[in-house]
Amino acid sequence: MPGDVPTWPGPLHGIRVVDFTRVLAGPAASLALADLGAEVIKVEPPGGGDETRGFPPIRDGESHYFLSVNRGKRSIVIDLKAPEGAALARDLAAQSDILIENYRPGVMDRLGLGYAALSAADPRLIYCAISGYGQTGPLKDRPSFDIVLQAMSGALSVNGEPGALPTRLGLPLGDLVGGINGPIAILAALHERHATGRGRLIDISLMDGLVGLLGYQAQLAFFTGEDPARVGSQHANLVPYGIFPAADGSIVVACLTAAFWARICAAIGRDELADDPRYDSLEKRRDARAEVNAILTGFTQAHSVADLVEIFAAHQVPHAPILGITEALAQPQAVARGLVVEVDHAVLGKVPIVGRPIRYADAPQPNPTAPPVLGEHTDAILGEVLNLPAERIAALRQAGVVA
Repeated sequence: MPGDVPTWPGPLHGIRVVDFTRVLAGPAASLALADLGAEVIKVEPPGGGDETRGFPPIRDGESHYFLSVNRGKRSIVIDLKAPEGAALARDLAAQSDILIENYRPGVMDRLGLGYAALSAADPRLIYCAISGYGQTGPLKDRPSFDIVLQAMSGALSVNGEPGALPTRLGLPLGDLVGGINGPIAILAALHERHATGRGRLIDISLMDGLVGLLGYQAQLAFFTGEDPARVGSQHANLVPYGIFPAADGSIVVACLTAAFWARICAAIGRDELADDPRYDSLEKRRDARAEVNAILTGFTQAHSVADLVEIFAAHQVPHAPILGITEALAQPQAVARGLVVEVDHAVLGKVPIVGRPIRYADAPQPNPTAPPVLGEHTDAILGEVLNLPAERIAALRQAGVVA
């Protein structure tokens, strides 16, 4: 960040979140709040902490997986099964605006950390419970993982090539949807609290979230009474749309409207096709999919990817080379947007991490702090937030309640 550009901590500065989440769905939700400037206190169990701290590959004891969704947070280790540990957790909740957890329904209640108990002590607390299937329904107690949720929501059924087995989405969207809907609901409840003075229990189901993302696929099923078919990288109703071979690789081309069809025709030197009665509507191009794709393929496979990028850019055709992750993170657009930042990690030293995806014009935030090592801030949080004296903290540590 240039020295002459003033920075601000973010719109949620002054909001404290106590975070009882682990693995991906919950940490992704608290990550979004940390990115927006909230203070996030990640409560981890003694021993290994968040399970993802042990997910390989690991460097110097630190997991790539944990680093990916825990920037900007502080870590405290508390044994919630110990009565004194549960009491400390309740005290942290009483000093916080928001609580997020993603245990199975009922676990936090058994620990004395459920919404009913905590809201009785602090009616302003916003409590967000994230789970695979939600707090109600016949599947609420069933364990879930990303691929399970993709299957149960219908999302898996439409992903993959025709005639082949369905393919899991490469991004773990079944889990990450919790990191989208959780913060939206929390911020809405925070706004409501300004008017009512009261918090709210939020029930985030990952399956609900994926079903909500089915979008036009669900509406297509409602319209036709049939399940949408898998079309691979193509589109069920838009043509040409998908991956096309080049002389030295492949390229994505997407046509959404008649205007883009005309641009594609011009780009490949076939202007006459724009008004050809065989292809002059969405429906006609869809029905003539094989012919249209063959025409475009004949052009793309005769050119290199670099040449195609230049040609399609000149004609304003929606297109993209297919970049690997490393190349995508290093491309000029990613660099210009600051999508990768370097942070000082307590163990690894300077490490690159993905930066914040949300920006505020003319109000830059400083780089996030590095993901914490296990229990890195235990003493600081107990002293600063709960005002415990050093001797009390030492006694808790000696008893194994904190670490």
